[in-house]
Amino acid sequence: MNNNNKDQSLTQIETHGVEQIPDNERTAGPVDLFRMIFGGANTFATAVLGSFPVLFGLSFQAGVWAIVSGVLLGSLILAPMGLFGPLNGTNNAVSSGAHFGVHGRIVGSFLSLLTAIAFFSLSVWSSGDALIGGAKRLIGLPETDLTLGLAYGLFAILVLTVCIYGFRFLLWVNKVAVWSASLLFLLGIFAFVGPFDSHYAGTVSLGQPGFWAAFIGAALVAMSNPISFGAFLGDWARYIPRETSRKRIMAAVIFSQVATFIPFLFGLTTATIVAIQAPDYIAANNYVGGLLAVSPSWFFLPVCLIAVIGGMSTGTTSLYGTGLDMSSVFPRLLSRVKATLLIGVLSIAFIFIGRFAANLVQSVSTFAVLIITCTTPWMVIMIIGLVVRRGFYCPDDLQVFTRGEQGGRYWFSHGWNWRGLGAWIPSAAVGLCFVNLPGQFVGPLGELAGGIDISLLVTLGLASVMYLMLLSLFPEPALVYGPKDPRSKGAATAAKPEMRQPA
Repeated sequence: MNNNNKDQSLTQIETHGVEQIPDNERTAGPVDLFRMIFGGANTFATAVLGSFPVLFGLSFQAGVWAIVSGVLLGSLILAPMGLFGPLNGTNNAVSSGAHFGVHGRIVGSFLSLLTAIAFFSLSVWSSGDALIGGAKRLIGLPETDLTLGLAYGLFAILVLTVCIYGFRFLLWVNKVAVWSASLLFLLGIFAFVGPFDSHYAGTVSLGQPGFWAAFIGAALVAMSNPISFGAFLGDWARYIPRETSRKRIMAAVIFSQVATFIPFLFGLTTATIVAIQAPDYIAANNYVGGLLAVSPSWFFLPVCLIAVIGGMSTGTTSLYGTGLDMSSVFPRLLSRVKATLLIGVLSIAFIFIGRFAANLVQSVSTFAVLIITCTTPWMVIMIIGLVVRRGFYCPDDLQVFTRGEQGGRYWFSHGWNWRGLGAWIPSAAVGLCFVNLPGQFVGPLGELAGGIDISLLVTLGLASVMYLMLLSLFPEPALVYGPKDPRSKGAATAAKPEMRQPA
């Protein structure tokens, strides 16, 4: 943040909802965006995702390539999503109204809600288990449902408090998380350098049946991490001035994901050690328990600190954006604070039910990948729309639904743009049919490619082709294009006042 931000703003509750942030309050920059994204991903939950190549049976080398390919591909798709916030001064779900209609933007709100609950739950569960497990080994604290429940509740309340205070408090938390969690993960080098074997072979190798299915499945799990930020980038980027270099914004997004190789490779490396020294934990898909079993005693305290810091940073980045977005879906009923409280309480209930009643902990990682399969085509449609519109948007008309009005550039057909929806619905549905996660979820068409998961290729290609085809066959109104675009020739450069009427 720039120096014109007052220190006391940390303790002031943010009053902005999804309305356009005034230019004089946009004091963040690309570095702040980097901190927010990396802080939210530099956590124990990401380390858990990094263990999946080993859980799928891959070698260490194959696991590295799966993680690198998944993270890089995901970051390239994610990068343009950082541009909507500075352009429109609002979150990405509201910005999606330009391509899905001011009512159709609820698709983005729904996807962000599911993504937030999944990753928030995964973060709280993994961090709580690590904290209590470390405390058990460190000071003999018993690992019971009561102690685990208290740990989950502690994380949830702390996260909810930070989210209620808002963006500046959130940014401060992630500034701390970026450096402290990174140093603690790097400290793990000294803890595990002795037993680590870079030649760990896994159970499936190149040329064996099931290798490519496991490799692509692991890459998709890694890719789910950057893609999960797609719906949330605008929550933070809306505080960046609109004239900020687009290259710098996208570079900040990409570098923030490249930096997540730290927790990813920590998870992969330690998982190979667990597979050798405590294979029963890998067989039971219990990476956290296995990590604690193979850690030297002096590393228990750093594990606990990683759990606390990671649970805070991931939870806050997920919950803040969802509370913000829900306030825009029900603007007459919920303020940002009320929406955050509501979503927070529902998420906490899901965490306790899923952990102690429904045994959903392992299935949440699968659920996250399925959500990403639906979120990726939504992001691709927005990115194509950004290019087709040449970056031109009317932020005021995007707020029609929030203000309870009708009309404007993005009203289309009663607030729904069936070009975007017509591309997203079938591409997401077909993509889900092609998902093939070994031992977790196989769609009805998941075996058509010899057991290889081609869901991402299918959903990306189908969304791109269908959206471009629909734009060509059914051109959008000239008003949605900028005044310098030839397609807007003869059209008014601003929406007529009578087009926006109270609902």
